[in-house]
Amino acid sequence: MFAPVIRKLGRAEYAETLLAMRIQNRERATDTPDEIWLLEHPPVFTLGLAGKSAHVLDAGEISVIKVERGGQVTYHGPGQLIAYLLLDVRRLGIGVKELVRRIEQSLIDLLAQYKIDSVRKPGMPGVYVNVDGVDAKIAAIGLRVARHATYHGLSLNVNMDLEPFSRINPCGYEGLAVTQMHDLGVTDKIDAIGEKLIAQLQRNLNVVSS
Repeated sequence: MFAPVIRKLGRAEYAETLLAMRIQNRERATDTPDEIWLLEHPPVFTLGLAGKSAHVLDAGEISVIKVERGGQVTYHGPGQLIAYLLLDVRRLGIGVKELVRRIEQSLIDLLAQYKIDSVRKPGMPGVYVNVDGVDAKIAAIGLRVARHATYHGLSLNVNMDLEPFSRINPCGYEGLAVTQMHDLGVTDKIDAIGEKLIAQLQRNLNVVSS
């Protein structure tokens, strides 16, 4: 039964949170419970393990932090829901690709609750919605697996300043459009959306792998 410990951290500095995730992973034992951390970050760009600095076009006053997750560059800022997933993949009994698929499905199901149609795109982890005929990214996924467990996780754009995305090639794709729930008519607060996200993650990760 997937029943993670949920930690609501509010607005937390990226570097401090990253260190806490690394420590949790390093000290993990076979009986360490799964955890999901819900939070927001102050403005920061993060560049994945294989990320190319050329995808950061104009960071300006926003810090760029190199991290060990998968993926290229993305932006985190206030009004974006972050869920860090500290999960034992052996205990879940599924592979990393299947885990990513289920995370994407959880986001798709969450958005469907708000009557927002969204899709996954092959080879481009995350979730996308069609806005005026253009596929725009609304959620990003980037995981690190070490010691048979994940850390890092997902970000969902709720009600934030999207301008910093114009300073990068989001996820390494030049001209990739980005959107958020508020611009699609959602007025719920980020805490309420976080509760619904947790419910969807628990539902999808409790499905027995065939």
